[in-house]
Amino acid sequence: MTEVNEAEFPNRYAGMRGNVGVGEAEDWKYHAAEFAKGVAEMSVEFGRGVRDVVRQSLLAKDSYFVRNFGEPCAKACERMRFLNEYLPEDRDPVHSWTVVFFVAVVALAALCVSSGHDSTTPLVKRLYIHPPNACRILLPDGRHLAYQEQGVPAHRARFSMISAHPFLSSRLSGIPGLKASLLEEFGIRLVTYDLPGFGESDPHPNRNLQSSALDMLQLSYAVNVTEKFWVLGYSGGSMHAWAALRYIPDRVAGALMVAPVVNPYEPSMTKKERSRIWENWSPRRKLMYYLARRFPSSLAYLYRRSFLSGNHGRIDKWLSLSVGKGDRALIEEPIFEKFWQRDVEESVRQRNVKPFVEEAVLQVSEWGFRLSDLKIQNKRQGKGIIHWLKSIYSQAEEQLTGFLGPIHIWQGMEDKVVPPSMTDFVQRVIPGAMVHKLLYDGHFTYFYFCDECHKQIFTTLFGNPQGPLPAEVEDRTPVKIIEEKDEEEEDTLGDTARD
Repeated sequence: MTEVNEAEFPNRYAGMRGNVGVGEAEDWKYHAAEFAKGVAEMSVEFGRGVRDVVRQSLLAKDSYFVRNFGEPCAKACERMRFLNEYLPEDRDPVHSWTVVFFVAVVALAALCVSSGHDSTTPLVKRLYIHPPNACRILLPDGRHLAYQEQGVPAHRARFSMISAHPFLSSRLSGIPGLKASLLEEFGIRLVTYDLPGFGESDPHPNRNLQSSALDMLQLSYAVNVTEKFWVLGYSGGSMHAWAALRYIPDRVAGALMVAPVVNPYEPSMTKKERSRIWENWSPRRKLMYYLARRFPSSLAYLYRRSFLSGNHGRIDKWLSLSVGKGDRALIEEPIFEKFWQRDVEESVRQRNVKPFVEEAVLQVSEWGFRLSDLKIQNKRQGKGIIHWLKSIYSQAEEQLTGFLGPIHIWQGMEDKVVPPSMTDFVQRVIPGAMVHKLLYDGHFTYFYFCDECHKQIFTTLFGNPQGPLPAEVEDRTPVKIIEEKDEEEEDTLGDTARD
């Protein structure tokens, strides 16, 4: 057989190779079409089989369906018979109107779905982690604590205030919208710090509320707060303020609380008090409290899907909050959204879920003390008849225990995040606390971006503004000149004595 050289007939063999590829493609299309036809035929046969089964079982004369619903259906079909005039003559009315009915149902469902949802998909805004810029101190255990200062400098501060932030927040929160001019007017120095694991603060391996109070104490010394300072607690951050009143009362001048939280499982609550607190929360928020108390490890999954997902979101959605009309209007304002997004970006900087789980568990666990311990009361001298006899015959003055400084609480009566019933409980167990009820405010409206509200708070705590302390004037007179003046005075005194 004569061999054919492919190189001598390139065009011919190229065409043959191309035909082979086309044949394979046409083969694939043919098989796919045949397969689709087979599926369609099987579906038709399956439908006919289902129809026969329905006729023999459901539509039989002695079936339950026909005996109970046959007569009403026959009457309804008789009344609707006039519609058959609109069908072609070669169509069975039963089959045609069945198809029309199901098509109408599907079309109506599609219209409902499309009208209930906006066709425009909102843009998802990603979290941006800013470069680190916080001041930090080194604690005795080797951790770093990040903080931020506002107001007048330390040597001119008339009042010093230290604040721990609430859940999903950071040192940047402080008092939202607070003007520097107002701090200058009252001579206030405000120091806010990141809780362990939040912002730029290092995590704490075994933190609790006592360690939180000690962190606040170390911070006060590090930033040169030599006198007593005020503690500020807003929402979830108030439990760290409560801890400061319990564990470092000698360093605290007073407490400023706005919508303070307490442990919703507090044993000293009555059944009625607990019921009034829990009834204000949404089912999802109740579930979050339950998970934090019973199954805290499950919170990690939920947090990673919300504020640790890398996307921005609404505060009420992420924290499962029920908010009133005033609060809802505020959180939709651009100024609030901008502030909230920046605060969250700083809070989740480390992308570590453990500090958030710890914070949630702290709120619903045993705090290590009761709020009633802060009540001013006579110090117990001990038990037994000997201590009783000593108390009778002893002339020593009775000592007081508890927190002796003022506690001011501002509570919005429209607050659905921290309900007013929580503050009612605080007022019962700490009768000395001064509660300022805000009839028309919610959780955010009084504390966020309200210049008049901020001034009212400072006026209540510190009276009329007196400005910062005057700067100390240094004596820059040379020592030599002072010595010469002293010598001249001595000579003058000596001459006077000789005369």
